[in-house]
Amino acid sequence: MRRALEVAAGDSQAVRDTDDVPVGAVLYGPDGQELATGRNERELSGDPSAHAEIVAMRRAAAVRGDGWHLDGCTLVVTLEPCTMCAGALVLARVSTLVFGAWEPKTGAVGSLWDVVRDRRLTHRPEVYAGVLESECAALLLDFFGRRR
Repeated sequence: MRRALEVAAGDSQAVRDTDDVPVGAVLYGPDGQELATGRNERELSGDPSAHAEIVAMRRAAAVRGDGWHLDGCTLVVTLEPCTMCAGALVLARVSTLVFGAWEPKTGAVGSLWDVVRDRRLTHRPEVYAGVLESECAALLLDFFGRRR
């Protein structure tokens, strides 16, 4: 999770220049080796799907070079995934999800919805929630505090 926090914080000036919400994600392979990182890039790229999780999964799939399946991989992210990201990690067959802060407005791993545990789906990752929760939340509170 510390690595995901580093990715989320990034170069603080670069982060401030983009206005992207500081969410970071790291995807680890089955052997525990870091495959890819991602941070929110919606403002930077103009892509509404460029959430940290999606960016990390795209990069990891490219690194692995064997298709979009991320079986055996672990996704670590600083914020509870939204419905788009939760759906994508289920479809990519990510085996384990670890996240920090809960997202009561858009969270789809237990807060508002629980996409990843829906028994109607063919894949359900193992979930570890609230890891370094206060540190992850502090990063977001600081970001939004500067904007108000």
